[in-house]
Amino acid sequence: MNQTHAGSIERKALIFNVQKYNMYDGPGIRTIVFFKGCPLRCKWCSNPEGMDRSFQVMFKKRSCVDCGACVNACPAGIHVLSPETGKHEIRRDRDCTGCRKCMEVCPQEALTISGECKTISELLKIISEDEAFYEQSGGGVTLGGGEVTAQPEAALNLLMACKQEGYNTAIETCGFTKTETILKIAEYVDLFLFDIKHMDPERHNELAGVNNELILENLKELLHRRRYNVKVRMPMLKGINDSREEIDRVIQFLMPFRDYKNFKGIDLLPYHKMGVNKYNQLDRPYPIDGDPSLSDEDLSRIEGWLKEYQFPVTVVRH
Repeated sequence: MNQTHAGSIERKALIFNVQKYNMYDGPGIRTIVFFKGCPLRCKWCSNPEGMDRSFQVMFKKRSCVDCGACVNACPAGIHVLSPETGKHEIRRDRDCTGCRKCMEVCPQEALTISGECKTISELLKIISEDEAFYEQSGGGVTLGGGEVTAQPEAALNLLMACKQEGYNTAIETCGFTKTETILKIAEYVDLFLFDIKHMDPERHNELAGVNNELILENLKELLHRRRYNVKVRMPMLKGINDSREEIDRVIQFLMPFRDYKNFKGIDLLPYHKMGVNKYNQLDRPYPIDGDPSLSDEDLSRIEGWLKEYQFPVTVVRH
């Protein structure tokens, strides 16, 4: 993962997207770098390609004409034509090398490879292209994912480089990482966008694949003990975390920090289905049955419950 650069060894990050002109994930106009790898398996995740820290083939079946060009191009034998049906299939038991040869020869653009290794210098060059927008809007750089702390050294190096250039920095995090890991990078983070998904440990495990004790402890560490800037973000799903009981538990947990200068309020993130098609492209079933979307009335009600206790709240609508 390393290469010689300017007489030294430069670290690389495995990313799956760089999004420019974002106005939702931190102040001002921002560039978001999406890191691959996440310890959680949230049922509503809109970036399933960010879960695994590996290259992955994303396959648009409806676009495929079963020409077999990718079969001959792939050195890993991932692509096959079924001897029974003649249809193109992906062997998910084989590891993609990220060579992108299948993608290059596909005449229908039915294939994309999720995952790309970028050096810190390469990422910084992309980020610097919009420096004028950051200066005009008070924006900067946000690291997301996946989960950025899944690649802590690469994240640290990129954050340090961004701060050297004077860019405002933020990270989106689920908080499930060793406390020493999150504190190691915190010195170079201007704002944490920190998720609270559910307050009950067992229910959190059912929904996200891990308990929440470490997550909440890290949130306390950042907010109370170290006084880093934190905005809490709550993905909102009907019948999952929208009850008055659940919101009251969030209020009870956050109340001691409400008046801290470094507590920057709460974002409510309404559930959306924008990631559903990605599961199809990865040959994965979508984990949520039905539609847990909240109405505007539902969201206004939850917003009102939080504002009863003078919490600054924003409903983030993309």
